[in-house]
Amino acid sequence: MTLATLRSRALAGMSAPAVLVEVHLANGLPSFTIVGLPDTEVRESKDRVRAAIQNSGLDFPHNKRITVNLAPADLPKESGRFDLPIAMGILAASGQLPLAEAEKYEYAGELSLSGELRPIRGALAMAYAIAREAALPQRPLILPAGSASEAALVDGLTVLEAPHLLGVCAHLLPDSGQAPLARVLPAPPAPGEPMPDMRDVRGQAQARRALEICAAGKHSLLMAGPPGAGKSMLVQRLPGLLPPMGDDEALASAALRSLSSAGFALSDWKRRPFRAPHHSASAVALVGGGSHPRPGEISLAHEGVLFLDELPEFDRKVLETLREPLESGHITISRAAQQVRYECAFQLVAAMNACPCGQLGHPTQLCRCTPDQIARYQGKISGPLLDRIDLHINVPALSSQALTGPASGEDSQRIRTRVVAARALQTQRQGKANQALTVGELERWAAPSAAAEQLLRKAMDQLGWSGRSYHRALKVARTIADLAGSEGVDTAHVAEAIQYRRGLQVR
Repeated sequence: MTLATLRSRALAGMSAPAVLVEVHLANGLPSFTIVGLPDTEVRESKDRVRAAIQNSGLDFPHNKRITVNLAPADLPKESGRFDLPIAMGILAASGQLPLAEAEKYEYAGELSLSGELRPIRGALAMAYAIAREAALPQRPLILPAGSASEAALVDGLTVLEAPHLLGVCAHLLPDSGQAPLARVLPAPPAPGEPMPDMRDVRGQAQARRALEICAAGKHSLLMAGPPGAGKSMLVQRLPGLLPPMGDDEALASAALRSLSSAGFALSDWKRRPFRAPHHSASAVALVGGGSHPRPGEISLAHEGVLFLDELPEFDRKVLETLREPLESGHITISRAAQQVRYECAFQLVAAMNACPCGQLGHPTQLCRCTPDQIARYQGKISGPLLDRIDLHINVPALSSQALTGPASGEDSQRIRTRVVAARALQTQRQGKANQALTVGELERWAAPSAAAEQLLRKAMDQLGWSGRSYHRALKVARTIADLAGSEGVDTAHVAEAIQYRRGLQVR
């Protein structure tokens, strides 16, 4: 009877908890059993592991009863990432590899029938979870060649790259005569596509100003206007206005994207994510879920921008799922077998037409929608959701002269300089962006002057604001004051903030 215990990781959200892969060899009727809540992909690893070991010229213990236990038993296990640790456990338990050496590493990788290692999903999330376990000894992580480069972005963790099962075996045998596995160092990110620049935008001074405030305070934004006014064009330039990503922000965002089916591209390292799902997206696609929960669009936009174009065309039930994440910055997905929490500190930017035909407010085109049709169309967006969006602006159609004239607005770099300075003030003062301030912190850091407070109360009474609207307007005013370099929140800052919460245009 021989027992080998190795370590791998299950992708139960960002935690990526450690899984002990226990391989037990015993005499008896030959069999190969995997227990511990394996899904179909994990159960099928028996055939892949057997073929990979045999085709690599190693001995597979055909005359033994093989039992593989994936502990903890109550955690569902999915994907082919357990192929490599199962194979290494069998080889160590059968005496072909030194068990003491094998137990010094963590393993993850899918095996081909020839023994080659294939990339896996979530390698960066696994490395991120290992690095955060400060109380535990951090074992080196052995990964396939296609996954090791992204895991190496985690500072301080030893990541080894293995192209083949035989290379892993040779690494554990000092007298094998072959070179040990190479440690992967963080590679400089490949240059991505240049970000769209604000200098391409004609006119739209108010919308440009709203985007600057949005970027400076991490606020959410809703733009309404006729088709072709430039709403989508403006939003696509928002990531270029945001401050550079810090190491912790970049790691958390990249780890979430590595969990998705598309994976994480090194060219996106330290680039703010910009997600723009189609309006046919389901609630699961937006907030995450599935039988084995995966992050949705709101988590893939963590520390970046989530753009919802044609907002009223989204299913209302889908939009309502955004209400809690907008407030809390995280989403908890509960299933019968497990509960997963994903971070989702995203900036929501939405765009819509003001009416079904889209011509409401157009200077030359006639809107033919009735007041009831306009009310029903705008009513597709619930009041509680609108209440959670910080800035509401109307984007008018441009005249032919403004559209064809020379671009006279500032470029993204000049605006970004002001945004970075304002965000630095917020970090120095309160340690977070203005959008994340609590009510108590608002009273300390954003208390308005007496005249500004009076103006806010008047607006609250006349516009029918809720308490949430009042506090969000105060946060926007605090951001406007930061952009102006003002220590206090004065009347001018509050007056401008009020203009951004006057609601959608109606007939």
